[in-house]
Amino acid sequence: MDTKATSYPKDKIKILLLENISDKAVELFRANGYSNIQKLSGALSEENLVKAIKDVHLLGIRSKSMITPEVLSAAQKLQAIGCFCIGVNQVNLKEATRQGVAVFNAPYSNTRSVAELVIGAAIMLIRRIPDKNTAAHKGIWLKEAAGSYELRGKTLGIIGYGNIGSQVSVLAEALGMKVCFYDTETKMPLGNAVDKKTLHDLVASADVVTLHVPDLPTTKNLINESVIKSFKKGGILINYARGEVVDLTALSEAITAGHISGAAIDVFPEEPEKNGDSFDTPLKNLSNVILTPHIGGSTQEAQQNIGEDVSNKLFQFLEKGITNGSHTVPALNLPPQEGAHRILHIHKNVPGVLSAINTEMSKHDINIVGQYLKTNDEIGYVVLDIDKKLSSHAAELLRQVKGTIKVRLLY
Repeated sequence: MDTKATSYPKDKIKILLLENISDKAVELFRANGYSNIQKLSGALSEENLVKAIKDVHLLGIRSKSMITPEVLSAAQKLQAIGCFCIGVNQVNLKEATRQGVAVFNAPYSNTRSVAELVIGAAIMLIRRIPDKNTAAHKGIWLKEAAGSYELRGKTLGIIGYGNIGSQVSVLAEALGMKVCFYDTETKMPLGNAVDKKTLHDLVASADVVTLHVPDLPTTKNLINESVIKSFKKGGILINYARGEVVDLTALSEAITAGHISGAAIDVFPEEPEKNGDSFDTPLKNLSNVILTPHIGGSTQEAQQNIGEDVSNKLFQFLEKGITNGSHTVPALNLPPQEGAHRILHIHKNVPGVLSAINTEMSKHDINIVGQYLKTNDEIGYVVLDIDKKLSSHAAELLRQVKGTIKVRLLY
């Protein structure tokens, strides 16, 4: 059996890729037989996305496209969303779950790119390279060692000890740094890293503080005026996480006052929609500050890795019904059944649905070769392998089961 074959012709599956997703993803889709692909360089407004998504089966986005309930309601044929980035906060996951739309991302693919840039920024800031670079561009020779230090022997404080934070930890120790971290969850330290019990303890202990936390209500302005006051005098702050995590006005005042000696900021509370748009921040033109346009994970290697990771998850779902890595549809990973057709059934998680499915199949003498069920709080996901001769009839019966959200005859 060719598990790559689908009952719905691949050339009819409409794919919309926004925000200049890596060409590697497009190559993979074409290599797997998907030819109906539209790729756009930028994001779309909610109004334009509502118009564009009506007949789309598969949507690929990065971090700018906001997938609201209105967008999802207009997506009459949407099967899955691929977030070609680390986060999924740009998608209304609750509504996507209700509508049975699988949402995938690439949580690990740009880890190394971000980690390397954090270490690079730390070196630049502790040597005060931004100021020397600015002076040289102005024709001023500023050869001095004042305020310039090595990273070796200094303490790096990591807030958020997940995939990226732990990778930064390893790189920092290799440079001879001491490492401490703070996380709201218990994490196993790597190397000689020390777990700090409070945020204030961490920032008071560190020469350089780097943030690696998600965008949550609990992390908004996590680094605020009160926390900044606990920093070591002359401390450095690096944020390659999320824009809402740092109170930039408080940070600007601390830099101006000399309490914070430098900062590298890559993410901002409000960011321009596209290249060339105007941009403003309280940190502009401050001494020893590196500002970058949300490029922490923007390397060729990371974009290729993301393109491969998310594309492969989408293929697994479209062609086999596998939902590993989905944030909405319960995770199932199942082997193919020889001599059977596979049907996917997504339904509201209410009592009696599985019983109703089995009753309908039994009533019509339809043999179930294999059956798999997984649920979350909102929905249930059933995969049925049905005798080939009866699969079309079975799919129609399944659409009539009370509580059904989506039915798809896979192959």
